[in-house]
Amino acid sequence: MIDPVTGSRLQFALTTIVHIIFPVMSMGLAPFLVYFTWKDIRTGKPIYEQLRRFWTRIFAVSFVVGTVTGIVLEFEFGTNFAAFSTTAGELFGGPLALEGMMAFMLEATFLGIFVFGRDRVGNVLYMISAVAVGVGTWLSAVWILIANSWMQTPRGYELATENGQTIVHLVDPIAAYANPRFPWMFVHMQNAAVESVALFMAGLGAYFVFRHHVWGYPIEDVEFWEVTLKIGIVALLITAPLQVLHGDLYARHIFETQPQKFAAMEAVWETDAYVPEYIVAFPTSLQDLLDPRAKDIFGIGIPGGASWLASGGDPQATIQGLNEFEGPQPPVALVFWAFRLMVALGFWFVLLAVWGGYRWWRGELLEDDLLHKALMGSTLLGIVAVELGWIVTEVGRQPWVIQDVLRTSEGVSSGLSGTEATVTLVGFAVVYLGLLALYTYVVVRIVRAGPPDVASVTPTEGSDATAPEVSGDD
Repeated sequence: MIDPVTGSRLQFALTTIVHIIFPVMSMGLAPFLVYFTWKDIRTGKPIYEQLRRFWTRIFAVSFVVGTVTGIVLEFEFGTNFAAFSTTAGELFGGPLALEGMMAFMLEATFLGIFVFGRDRVGNVLYMISAVAVGVGTWLSAVWILIANSWMQTPRGYELATENGQTIVHLVDPIAAYANPRFPWMFVHMQNAAVESVALFMAGLGAYFVFRHHVWGYPIEDVEFWEVTLKIGIVALLITAPLQVLHGDLYARHIFETQPQKFAAMEAVWETDAYVPEYIVAFPTSLQDLLDPRAKDIFGIGIPGGASWLASGGDPQATIQGLNEFEGPQPPVALVFWAFRLMVALGFWFVLLAVWGGYRWWRGELLEDDLLHKALMGSTLLGIVAVELGWIVTEVGRQPWVIQDVLRTSEGVSSGLSGTEATVTLVGFAVVYLGLLALYTYVVVRIVRAGPPDVASVTPTEGSDATAPEVSGDD
């Protein structure tokens, strides 16, 4: 049997890895749906009705499955991490409750109108419903990330003892909820969600455009997929560079607030200056893969790059090594390689955006088969990058569940046995992977069905319907 600490961590990791896919889709789709709805109401062009109705279907499915899988996560705080809930419940419970009462209820209330009410309500109310659903989706992220960011950089609390139990007592809600990590996490997460959906759109659009324009297969409503491809590229041109630039600043903030995590991200064991930043790193042995160390890695690095990244411009800056920190270290291999892959994907998305924008500008977007293949291969890589980012965030914080306050091993439910942890882990794996398979099946069915039928859509190349309007001047 797996010990309760390991079993609880694996179970929470599994459920989070699966669950995060659905909020990424719904949060990333929210701004697109608001835009499609506004353009549909304002212009009356059939292409925007098609876009709104098609992507609303995927949004609704993502919302439903995300709700089901997300509720279970909150119960796990009680079943698997009761000691953590007892210690931090006064502070941690507030944001989770507000997420349900404020964000979820706002989203759920207007979702019915948005999904089913286009022919039953006026334009103003329908537009309000679209905005409310989008705001509710993003408000959920606000409260969830407030709770998580506090665990990374806890503020506004004091430790007290009640009935022999050490608890976190909230003394300054503003300092706690507006902690230093929250704005960094919120911007990075929300931009990543939009970027992931942009890649998803561009990948789907590229698939049908490739089949029609390159292979010559007749594709019904090919204009819909051409517009989808172009919208994805426009969004990617905005979000991909922003994610890389913001990530650079975010890493600097981590160095200042969680130096142990930063050292794990760079595999720095001994305190040193002029530490290189490995853009490309290769394990030359099993030892390098399982126990990476910056000085022993084979790869392409920028001399002093990690020091420059940490300090904001000084390649001679000193990075505190992992050996300087007492107690267990985070799983360095997992953090180091996840960070490398995430950064590599970030730059790949920038390349895709520039590539697609350039080919569009040259008028060759619809015929570039190599670009189409690259976009198709990258359809789900945005979600993969999000998963890697959360691995760096959560695994890099170990051994702490609340940074420098409570260790993960101390936060697990004391009455949980190894048998119980193992059985529930297996059960959750079956259920959650089954839900993911069902979600994938439904989304594939929606995509195969294609855009919904509306009034005749006969745009021509270069018309407003084939090139998404971003200025809003009409």
